[in-house]
Amino acid sequence: MKQNYDLLMEKEIEKIQNLERKPKLLLHSCCAPCSCAVIEYLLKYFHITIFFYNPNITFEDEYTKRLEEQKKYLEERNYPIEVIEGRYSPREDFFEKVKGLEKVKEGGERCFSCYGLRLEETALKAKELEFDYFSTALSISPMKNSQWINELGESLGEKYQVKFLNGDFKKKNRYAQSVNISKEYNLYRQDYCGCVFSKMEREEYKKIKESSQTTV
Repeated sequence: MKQNYDLLMEKEIEKIQNLERKPKLLLHSCCAPCSCAVIEYLLKYFHITIFFYNPNITFEDEYTKRLEEQKKYLEERNYPIEVIEGRYSPREDFFEKVKGLEKVKEGGERCFSCYGLRLEETALKAKELEFDYFSTALSISPMKNSQWINELGESLGEKYQVKFLNGDFKKKNRYAQSVNISKEYNLYRQDYCGCVFSKMEREEYKKIKESSQTTV
């Protein structure tokens, strides 16, 4: 059954505000543009640590660029936020996870497997480091399935006994805020999720669009 995950998050935050301390949140981030508005919203309620685990980013130069942009943004904002880098092993992690799903369109089962891969590693790290909560900034994107993300997060939270902070971060105009913050801080905004399959699909879309404009 579809849930209002933004409302669930607000209810959890109400509970948190009655505590004597800020809980610790391990927030998975795929890039600075996606995490910026999420951080801005959650920082007043949590002690946040960023977990940068993204083996779906096929090309190492792209991976490094996104990681460095994440760190640079936090430094520029003078946020008291540490970045923990997960292992970067696309072949062993991502490509093994999505084997047989290479030709599935973006937004389908391959993406579901990728969400699960990254969320499970975040849950494991949160358990290992004794965080109170874990979550992900992925749902800020209109291209990401927030129901899948939250269902996976809840399931993994139960599995590893760490609370998952629900959220549909694109709500309340936060996606637009992320775009505006990215412009203000001149953040590098990629036009594909990171994997080679997404990049190829995006390039094919551009070719079709350019071709249609040429023939008009």
